[in-house]
Amino acid sequence: MTNTIRNEDRLIFAMDVPEADQARALAERLGDAVTFYKLGLELMMAGGYFELIEWLIARDKKIFVDLKFFDVPATVGRAVARLASRGVTFATVHGNQGIMEAAAAAKGDLKILAVTALTSLDRGDLDDLGFQCDVGALVLSRARRALEAGCDGVVASGLELPAMRREVDRRLLVVTPGIRPVENRPSDDQKRVVTVEQAFGDGADHIVVGRPIRDAADPRAAAESIQATIREVCG
Repeated sequence: MTNTIRNEDRLIFAMDVPEADQARALAERLGDAVTFYKLGLELMMAGGYFELIEWLIARDKKIFVDLKFFDVPATVGRAVARLASRGVTFATVHGNQGIMEAAAAAKGDLKILAVTALTSLDRGDLDDLGFQCDVGALVLSRARRALEAGCDGVVASGLELPAMRREVDRRLLVVTPGIRPVENRPSDDQKRVVTVEQAFGDGADHIVVGRPIRDAADPRAAAESIQATIREVCG
């Protein structure tokens, strides 16, 4: 799968801003330094979500709709079918086998990514949620089930990448969030993080980067720096 991915598309910028107008302004500022955008719940609640998607696609950008669909399978299937007509590249589901299967059956040209374990969760969080297995075992179980359900890939921390590649080799795309080009700050809510070099060295297909670009003094320069690292690592 990696042979078909352009290096410039391996960086997915998490457009975590509160308003669509801010998103447009930031996209204009980033220019060709970013070709792939992740749009999540905050922008969905702000209004103008689908208009923003259309605006970005008109500028030759790829879109990752990160809404983590979780509902009865029939509802998820219908929602995915509607989304598939909008020219989006990726969408996430975060549910059981029936939910993943319904999404995969309705996806058309859209690629469905199953969320394994959020990178904001650690062992204590899993205990709180009632999971008795460790994080790595949970991620591998979710990856196996996503493959069986017909999903195209998974969202998984870079910490689980080596084991995942041994388990499912290249049969699944792996999109890795929780990327920190520098040391993680104590106030950061991402607990399971890796660097750009580590993620791609261990087998990621795409990385998702948000705050290190958005909050930089020069967001475009920050994105260009990450893109340069990707070119060095991925060739």
